[in-house]
Amino acid sequence: MFYWLMKYVVVGPLVKAIFRPWIVGRRNVPAEGGAILASNHLSFVDSVILPLMIDRRVAFLAKSDYFTGKGLKGWATRMFFKGTGQLPIDRSGGKASEASLNTGLQVLGGGELLGIYPEGTRSPDGKLYRGRTGIARMALEAHVPVVPVVMVDTDTMMPIGQRLPNVVRVGVVIGEPLDFSRFAGMEGDRYILRSITDEIMVALQRLGEQQYDDVYASTVKDRLTSAR
Repeated sequence: MFYWLMKYVVVGPLVKAIFRPWIVGRRNVPAEGGAILASNHLSFVDSVILPLMIDRRVAFLAKSDYFTGKGLKGWATRMFFKGTGQLPIDRSGGKASEASLNTGLQVLGGGELLGIYPEGTRSPDGKLYRGRTGIARMALEAHVPVVPVVMVDTDTMMPIGQRLPNVVRVGVVIGEPLDFSRFAGMEGDRYILRSITDEIMVALQRLGEQQYDDVYASTVKDRLTSAR
């Protein structure tokens, strides 16, 4: 109910009225059943804009930090993330990564849509970076298609580090679903997982025509931090 209120009564109408988001390829999202929406990641607002433009509920895996804040601001942030369908995960690695995978599999097993950013973090400069293989493992274990999604100009709307959005028009481009059923039962093969992930990133690059750099976005962020 809270998700419905946020999407159709509170956040949705306001965002659509101010930013007039557009969408191409909505029909490529399966009408029913589990599926992964694999998106590039330019801005914090990607996880807000995409669900608003999809008729079905979309769940995203979000940093657990967003759900643990104190005081009025912490409560408001927690309510906002819950209301926009986001689920808390620990990104510290190891067992936490396994828990994140299991959370995603539960969503997909329930026949829902799961939004994933294969790059693992926001692009620091608008380029598309190397994907993490967790998305491939989820697709194979859950036996679901992967739908490539490109967010357009959300980094102009809400650049990294900016608190209030700029009033610009943003868009969503959705490509045809990718079927990896030919690799069924091979989720334990890291070479297969890398191949699938690379195929997803190629699909994203072709769909959005972003410049691609075959390194992890997190590595680029660390370099930029060191340089400062």
